[in-house]
Amino acid sequence: MRDAQAINLSWLMRLRWGALLGQVAVILGVHLGLGLSLRLGPLFATVAVGAVSNALLVPWTRRRRGRPVPEALTWAVMALDVGLLTVLLELSGGASNPFSALYLVHIALAAVVLRAGASWALTVLAIGCFGELFVGAPAHHHIHDMRMHLEGMWAAFALAAAFIVYFVQRVTRALAAREAELVEARAAAARHDKLTALATLAAGAAHELSTPLSTIAVVARELERQLARAGQDLSSLEDARLIREQVARCRDILARMASDAGASQGESLVWLAPADLVARALEGLPGGERVRPEVDARARQERELVSAHAFTQVIRGVVKNALQASPAEAPVRLGLVREPQAWRLTVEDAGPGMAPEVLARAGEPFFTTKAPGEGMGLGLFLTRALLDQLGGQLVLDSGPGRGTRVVLTWPAGGPRQSATLSPEGSRVQVAS
Repeated sequence: MRDAQAINLSWLMRLRWGALLGQVAVILGVHLGLGLSLRLGPLFATVAVGAVSNALLVPWTRRRRGRPVPEALTWAVMALDVGLLTVLLELSGGASNPFSALYLVHIALAAVVLRAGASWALTVLAIGCFGELFVGAPAHHHIHDMRMHLEGMWAAFALAAAFIVYFVQRVTRALAAREAELVEARAAAARHDKLTALATLAAGAAHELSTPLSTIAVVARELERQLARAGQDLSSLEDARLIREQVARCRDILARMASDAGASQGESLVWLAPADLVARALEGLPGGERVRPEVDARARQERELVSAHAFTQVIRGVVKNALQASPAEAPVRLGLVREPQAWRLTVEDAGPGMAPEVLARAGEPFFTTKAPGEGMGLGLFLTRALLDQLGGQLVLDSGPGRGTRVVLTWPAGGPRQSATLSPEGSRVQVAS
């Protein structure tokens, strides 16, 4: 992708060629067509300076093709044009020259192609150059009315310049923000499509594998009975039972994978205190005794209408990742607080952290840095997908040597979506 300043400079060079031709045409037209006496030598010398500077930029930009162009160069070229315009106006009538309005063209162009600070700097330069034309005005402009008229022109010019820069910058920022929203919307749509495809895959796998797993379970059961009737040793019976247990586990994993991926949309919503979600997520979690939860009192008193299984699996997955990333015996901090309009769950581990290139890909489906068999790289992806559906957000903050901080936020329910538990109704106990 080409650098934005390189594109701006390329178009600026084209506009300068057109402006130089226009200046030559105006000078000749006024001198020959209107019969006004102009100092052609200094005027054409000024135009030549602009032409030479533009000609020098052509080979320079070709040599730097594909490399970024500094914004300072674009600003310098535009500042040179403002200075050349001032010289041309000084040589052809000064402040009374009607072409002094061309300053606004340079200001508007700067507001579009330069950042705010550089735009305002060029605006100040243009206002100063225009004001200099009044200082060097001919002596016969001492008439009071004419002087007031020219000063009014300068004040109007300064005001118009400021408004142009301000509103163009506002529009540019609004368009940039809108573009960012569109990019985020496209990313959310892409994640939703991936989630739908994943759910279809998981549901299909569960359906296709259910029959052979059921067959294995039935055969293992019959084999266990036959071994029992034949009086085989205990180890053979235990092997048959182990086969059935592992088959049942495989079926549970497939069902859970399909449910977590969104294939099961029939889960009913229940009223539940957010602290209960944390308690359910930590219940039976290997290494859960290392988690140090800090739960807001309101998380025990208020209730939300949520999908309990989905939320529990999301929190459990994030905490499990933190436990796996942290050294043995190292604690994992978990915080749940009620903000004015949302709930915020924070999980911090004591792991080695993530490099920037890994952090940039975290949350992509099937991307994982874990050892084979320890994860499929779907936890963060499914977490972000669930929060997107709720209007929430997943934020990762990590760096080499400083661990990882995962922040989950989701909207808090309104009057019809939240309630307050009585002290007797809130019996959430989170083990530390």
